[in-house]
Amino acid sequence: MYKVILFYKYTRIKDPAKEMLRQKSAAEVLGMRGRMIVAEEGVNGTFEGTLDAVTKYMEWMKADPRFSDIHWKVSNGTEDGTAFPKLSVKVRKEIVSLHLGDPSTSLGTSERDIDPNKITGKHLKPKDLRSWYEEGKEFYIVDMRNDYELESGKFEKTIFPGMENFRDLREKVGEIVHLKDKTVLTVCTGGVRCEKASGLLVREGFSDVHQLDGGIVSYMEQYPGQDFKGSLYVFDKRLTMHFEDPENHTIIGTCKLCGTTSERYVNCANLGCHLHFICCNTCSPKNEDAFCSESCAQVGK
Repeated sequence: MYKVILFYKYTRIKDPAKEMLRQKSAAEVLGMRGRMIVAEEGVNGTFEGTLDAVTKYMEWMKADPRFSDIHWKVSNGTEDGTAFPKLSVKVRKEIVSLHLGDPSTSLGTSERDIDPNKITGKHLKPKDLRSWYEEGKEFYIVDMRNDYELESGKFEKTIFPGMENFRDLREKVGEIVHLKDKTVLTVCTGGVRCEKASGLLVREGFSDVHQLDGGIVSYMEQYPGQDFKGSLYVFDKRLTMHFEDPENHTIIGTCKLCGTTSERYVNCANLGCHLHFICCNTCSPKNEDAFCSESCAQVGK
């Protein structure tokens, strides 16, 4: 069994191109596959490798003062190490695309962007969120993931602003303006989106903003099957993951075509659409023959 590590860190990277080469070389030496983004604002990555490989990589990163306090999320990968088809380490303007900065700038941030080291929500540990549930505290979970990610799993009573992509948050803040004076908890897969999203809410005048430390995956690992229902969408071959025993796992996703319970994701076979959606095996025995609608099916004939 291979392991998948999910991690990020907002920290100043003086030479992203140089850091990209350093990271790529380390991953190659260890035989890991996966994706990593390097920017002036930090790093954001997910790799799959043997237990020995990911352990050595984490130790190597911890020896660097810039990355010594990274919150590592470790989960079971695939049996054959194929969660990712290849290794990709790239330089980008941001480690997660919110696009708040001035588009005319090159690599780096502008005064319009959010620097999570200067402005962000208060980190809330999974154990403290569990206490909030047990105590009956009034709070509102705002999910900062993309719309299709919520189809397979989400916290109970989740409020979703309606983003197709994370960058849509700029226009969707108005959907949750009624929560400005409430206790708000932003959540996402591993925490990287919430760092910026919660900072944006603070800047927009929200009075009591928190972010789930380590993201949804950290909560699920500690409290499997509690409060977060269904499976967590992940951006690799596994597509979804959960931590509870299979016999106790609840599927909340439904097939877009027939409505039966499922958490099997496919892409619409109409390349002009390519919608990512849940489709059961009955409606689409093969991934490549799935159409999200009758109109897309007509195009494919």
